[in-house]
Amino acid sequence: MQILHIEPASSDASFRRYFRVKHADGCHVVMDAPPDKENIAPFIRNAVLLQKAGLHVPAIYQQNLELGFLLLEDLGSQSFLDALTPENADSLYRTALDSLFKLQGDIDPSLCGLPVYDQALLSRELVIFYEWFLEKRLSIVIPTATRQALDDCLIGAALQQPQVCVHRDYHSRNLMVLAADSPGVIDFQDAVVGPITYDLVSLLRDCYIRWPLQQVIDWLEQYYQQLLAARMLNCDFRQFKRWFDLMGLQRHLKAIGIFSRLHLRDDKPGYLGDIPRTMGYVGEVCRHYPELAEFNGFLESQVLPIYRTRL
Repeated sequence: MQILHIEPASSDASFRRYFRVKHADGCHVVMDAPPDKENIAPFIRNAVLLQKAGLHVPAIYQQNLELGFLLLEDLGSQSFLDALTPENADSLYRTALDSLFKLQGDIDPSLCGLPVYDQALLSRELVIFYEWFLEKRLSIVIPTATRQALDDCLIGAALQQPQVCVHRDYHSRNLMVLAADSPGVIDFQDAVVGPITYDLVSLLRDCYIRWPLQQVIDWLEQYYQQLLAARMLNCDFRQFKRWFDLMGLQRHLKAIGIFSRLHLRDDKPGYLGDIPRTMGYVGEVCRHYPELAEFNGFLESQVLPIYRTRL
């Protein structure tokens, strides 16, 4: 293989690096995942699982687990985030929702061998918010009773839901616009079996791009009807939307914590600009549900005044 050019292919919040290798016969992407920091075995396993379900994930042509290298199909450089406009959003999101339906409907959660998004994992994710955003970034400690009530509400709602295959980062940066068989789906190594609304809220209440509330509700209702028709749900839309909202709150709190950790621990401040958008989602959900009134009061009286001085 005659290599003509090598260039960085994308940035990543983890220790993985990606390089686009152009050669005489075409173009491939090389994943460099240091074995002491990253385990590429889940990526390989999940690529096979998702491909069998009909999702367009990058084909793996060569692998070296000992050194942490994979040679991958190049899915291009245009993500949904790069391409989305108000005019094309509906058509692009339709393809994303169709792929999500395959993920949720064509993979048997009891047979796929994925880790389970259980109470312990959901709780550990919320700790990221308490530790890295509240304590390390703002020097605030959430009252124990408020924290326990929030954990019980969010974790309980997550565990009540039908359990399906969950990509876990199904959003505009991880969906690639392709000329055929779009979208390409990347960054699926952390897939689990978990709540049916998790990937849906990742997509529709994206930390990196925001859509009008009514547009989100329209997409949500369309997908709800699709799940009902496939007998994958047995609840009314009000219950489904409550699950969606509370799942989004859990995810968005975790994301705010991760963005803060990337800044404080890993010297990656680029994600700080996504916190205000994500915090906006948090506030909207907290104001809507009476059971979140105590946490909302804590946010508005103690967290937001200090956070706004750090912007």
